[in-house]
Amino acid sequence: MPSLRLFAVVTACFAAASLYAAAYNVRDFGAVGDGITKDTRAFQQALDTCAVNGGGEVLVPAGRYLIGSVQQGNRTIIRLEEGTVILGSPDAADYPTVDIRWEGRMQPGRRALIHAANVEQIGIIGPGRIEGNPAMAAPQNPRGSVVLEPMNCTGVRWDGFTVTQGGNWATHPTFCTDVVIRNLTIRGNRDGIDIDSCKNVLIEGCDIETGDDAISLKSGRGMDGARLGRPTEDVVIRDCNLRCTRFASIGIGSETSAGVRNVRIERCKFTAKTHALYIKTRLGRAGVTENITGDDLEVFGGGFLRINLIVGGNTNTADDPVPGLVGYPEARNLNFTNVRLNNAASVVDATQVSREKPVLGLRLANITGTAAKGLALTHIRGAELRDLHVTVATGPLLTLDDVQGTGLETPK
Repeated sequence: MPSLRLFAVVTACFAAASLYAAAYNVRDFGAVGDGITKDTRAFQQALDTCAVNGGGEVLVPAGRYLIGSVQQGNRTIIRLEEGTVILGSPDAADYPTVDIRWEGRMQPGRRALIHAANVEQIGIIGPGRIEGNPAMAAPQNPRGSVVLEPMNCTGVRWDGFTVTQGGNWATHPTFCTDVVIRNLTIRGNRDGIDIDSCKNVLIEGCDIETGDDAISLKSGRGMDGARLGRPTEDVVIRDCNLRCTRFASIGIGSETSAGVRNVRIERCKFTAKTHALYIKTRLGRAGVTENITGDDLEVFGGGFLRINLIVGGNTNTADDPVPGLVGYPEARNLNFTNVRLNNAASVVDATQVSREKPVLGLRLANITGTAAKGLALTHIRGAELRDLHVTVATGPLLTLDDVQGTGLETPK
């Protein structure tokens, strides 16, 4: 698991850099900030000058700045002052086509509104706002622009600003290491934060309301993801308020081919259309989802946990699949404690699991509250159920099929 010391060091490095860094005001480079004039060139010149001179802060004072895609360089921090709004351009020509990862594969796509590639120590600091443009909603051919997308970067910090997405994902760190996402407010109708093949990630104090997954953890798709072999690992999600009107508050998958491991979720509140936590993948995707821990969680409305390792059924429906039994995804060492349910749709739905690759290790302890349905478990080894105090509206608390472990007797 990522250590608190690591995150403290990353944050301290940014704080020290900000304290002594040179500052570059975008208005000094010609930005107008009237919401009508395109300020793309002024922003890019400020960012480039900052990077060439060894890094520092690019200051964006109060105003409404209409820009197309810009790119951050080494050691550049964008500071959005109170009253600052960055507006994404509606013109596709303002977003060059580059190689990006989308739905688990490398492919051409429109560059993000704020993009970075192969750089280190970059950040965006609030309290301003960044608004993507709905005109950039095209899902593919090429993929529409997301709002923020660092790729293959080390040391990424986002803190204290608001993102309203256009028609695509809000944020998508890809192949990044040492990522701190703190105190963000995200609103939109697609995914909020997509962590894709990243290592050492902290998501803390965020308020997210989306139409798709509020947070999604991914690691590539099929043979392409398996060949790259870059998992998402060492992730902490804590003190977040996550609301989703269509899918899951936190989704793991469905692109899991390189694995998702060592994830700790704590002190979070979930309001989801389907489930608070949803581990989802399909035959042919391969990969191992393991060492997922949740503690001190509160769930409203949707189900608490769903495990679905065979989306699409028992046939290999994945394109570019990992063949044979090795292509069957796995889940193991899943631990959840101190969960409070408030009229949840269900406690746990873990019925979509293959007999060939059962879940290895599912621990549930001190689960309390009310739910429409209880726990339905299939093909699980090493289950450990303890202190389940849930009142269910219909059916039994426990429905078991090919489950081995302890605490499997229905509480009296």
